[in-house]
Amino acid sequence: MFEQVSDKILSSLKKLKGHNKISESNIEDALKEIRLSLLEADVHFKVTKNFIERVKQNAVGQKVIAGVDPGQQFVQIVFEELKNTLGGETVPFQFKEKPAKLFLVGLQGVGKTTTAAKLALWVRKNLKLEPGLVSVDVYRPAAREQLAILAKQNQIPIFEDAATDNPEKLLQRAENWIKEQKLDLLIVDTAGRLQIDEQLMTELATLKSLAKPSEILLVADSMLGQQAVPVAQGFHEKLNLTGLILTKADGDARGGAALSLREMTGVPIRFLGMGEKVSQLEVFHPDRLAQRILDMGDVLSLVEKAQDLISEKDAAAQAKKMLKNEFSLEDFLAQIQQLKKMGGLESILKFLPGMKQISEQLKKMTPPDNEIKKMESIIRSMTLKERRSHKILNGSRRLRIAKGSGTQVQDVNRLIK
Repeated sequence: MFEQVSDKILSSLKKLKGHNKISESNIEDALKEIRLSLLEADVHFKVTKNFIERVKQNAVGQKVIAGVDPGQQFVQIVFEELKNTLGGETVPFQFKEKPAKLFLVGLQGVGKTTTAAKLALWVRKNLKLEPGLVSVDVYRPAAREQLAILAKQNQIPIFEDAATDNPEKLLQRAENWIKEQKLDLLIVDTAGRLQIDEQLMTELATLKSLAKPSEILLVADSMLGQQAVPVAQGFHEKLNLTGLILTKADGDARGGAALSLREMTGVPIRFLGMGEKVSQLEVFHPDRLAQRILDMGDVLSLVEKAQDLISEKDAAAQAKKMLKNEFSLEDFLAQIQQLKKMGGLESILKFLPGMKQISEQLKKMTPPDNEIKKMESIIRSMTLKERRSHKILNGSRRLRIAKGSGTQVQDVNRLIK
């Protein structure tokens, strides 16, 4: 989502290399390019103006620390301001009571219903709370059915009541149900409209006064850019939002929404929706995102991703085999599967410091993930005995494996070597 902003900011920062002091004259060009890159990324003009002024104020006249490149020092100043613009710190949930209530609000078509299921799974896994779902969207055709299907697919308790089309009655009955079921949290998927109107806001305000939710999260489409700002301001004015969830953050959105919303509304971004699958919901960490934009890496997120997908027991067993020189092609195949689960090599590179330039160079070559697919195909064309002991692979076996995997004998030889 932030690739365009990242590329332009990084190219502008290169111009500061070699200076012994950060001055107004030598940062002017860099700031012009950063300003342009933010506006092109659809960041609100007021946010862009304030950001540039704060960077300039903090940077001008700063003496370069001994042994530190002025460019690197300027990067640190830009990083701090980016982090603050994005919200500064990660904001945890504040559930005042149990069972707690959480409202998801927003316009139609932003992915509220899918986000409700995603959030329920996240709460169960990360907060160790048992959530329940209810849809009070009685207007959109099949809205309640859609949530019921997602809930059943993921074993999430859901309150269904076909006997009423009244949102207030639905909510009151769902509150009684959640107490009977001894669940910890009720996630309420509310109705949306194509635009903010008085009828929608009156209904949401009534539901809020009935349920007194601990959290009210606005689900917004990151593809809207700065157009998401007036929407968020409208909902916040009427409902006093506690957080934002940006959907479609895995698409080609230019990052304007994330960089504009926090500063313009004062409401923290809590999550990013990174795809259609119910598991694809990421906690929004302002510092980590600022690091990624400036190619400083995000090793913490990479570690968390690995911990989710790779068991500590398996990792320890593989390390032990390597130390004993017993690591086989079968073990290597298992590692390839783990790599694929994490999004592939190119995805992992994005989390590592200084890898942006290498990633750009890789685009001009055969994609590394294609090479890994070729290796996987070769290993899968081997017998179990061959995978466990590559030393038995003579010329005729290698020819058979090459034919079976649709590769050349040279490819097989390269992998074995």
